[in-house]
Amino acid sequence: MGTTSSTLSNSLNSTHPRPMKLKLDDIPESCVAMVLSYLDPPEICQLARLNRAFRAASSSDFIWDHKLPSNYMYLVDRFLHVGCAHLVKKDIYARLTTPISFDGSTKQIWVDKRTGGVCLSISAKGLSITGIDDRRYWNHIPTEESRFHTIAYLQQIWWLEVDGDIDFQFPTGTYSLLFRLQLGKVTKRLGRRICNSENIHGWDIKPVQFQLATLDGQHAVSRFFLDNLGSWAYYHAGDFVVEKPNALTNIKFSLTQIDCTHTKGGLCVDSVLICPSSLGKNLRSTV
Repeated sequence: MGTTSSTLSNSLNSTHPRPMKLKLDDIPESCVAMVLSYLDPPEICQLARLNRAFRAASSSDFIWDHKLPSNYMYLVDRFLHVGCAHLVKKDIYARLTTPISFDGSTKQIWVDKRTGGVCLSISAKGLSITGIDDRRYWNHIPTEESRFHTIAYLQQIWWLEVDGDIDFQFPTGTYSLLFRLQLGKVTKRLGRRICNSENIHGWDIKPVQFQLATLDGQHAVSRFFLDNLGSWAYYHAGDFVVEKPNALTNIKFSLTQIDCTHTKGGLCVDSVLICPSSLGKNLRSTV
C-alpha cells in the first residue's frame, strides 16, 4: 500500500510539476518599462537600483518622452550645447533638472524633477532697480540663502521700483510669477542666523503693488503689505497662460511702492521666479 501511494505521488508530481517561483530578474524588460512609465521620475530612479532589468528598462526613451517638457529640444539647443543624438532622453532629463545659469549668471533655468515643469529664476542683478547704483539706497550683499549667492538690500528710499522682462519659450500651460523677498538683513553670528530689523520701516502704511503683463494682452495686479520679518516669502504677482509652445513669450513685471509721502527700508530682494502654477501654489501658501 505504501509503495503504491508513493508511486502514485511521484507520478502526479511528474505529470503536474510544481510552478517555479518567479524572481524580479524573470520579468520581461518591456513589462518593467511599461510599469515605470506610470511613475514619477524620482520613483523611476529609485526602482532602477533594484537589479539589471529595472536599470535597463529605466533608460528606455519611450518612458522619458512623456516626462520631458514639450519644448525640451529648445532647451537642449539653447542651454546644453550638445546634440540630442549623443544623449538618451533619461540623460537629457537629468541634465535639465540641474539649474543652468545664463545671461551672465543673472538667470537660471531648470526642469522640476518630479513634474517635469519648466522653471526660470531671475536674480536681483538681472532686474532693473531704481537707485541700485547709489549706495545711500541699495547694496548688494553676498549670502548663502540665495541660489545666486547675492541679494539686493534696500537701506531707505522714497520711490521703490523694481522692473524686469523676459523672452522665453515655455511649454503650454498656466504659469505663476513670484517675487522672493524678506524684511530685515540676516547675518551669521557664532553659527546662528540673526535678523537685523534696524532699517525696517514704511511697509505697514501702504501695500506694495506687483504686476505682470504679456504681449498678447494678459495682465495681472496684486497688492500685499510686507510683514515677513526675517524669513523669505514668495509674493504672487499673477498668472499667465501660454498657448503657443513654439513661440517666445514676452513677460514684463514689476514691484512698486511709489507713494512719496513716506520712506521705506530694510527690504531684501532676492529674485523673481516663474514656474507652473501648480508649483507656485505651494510657494504662495507661505505668504
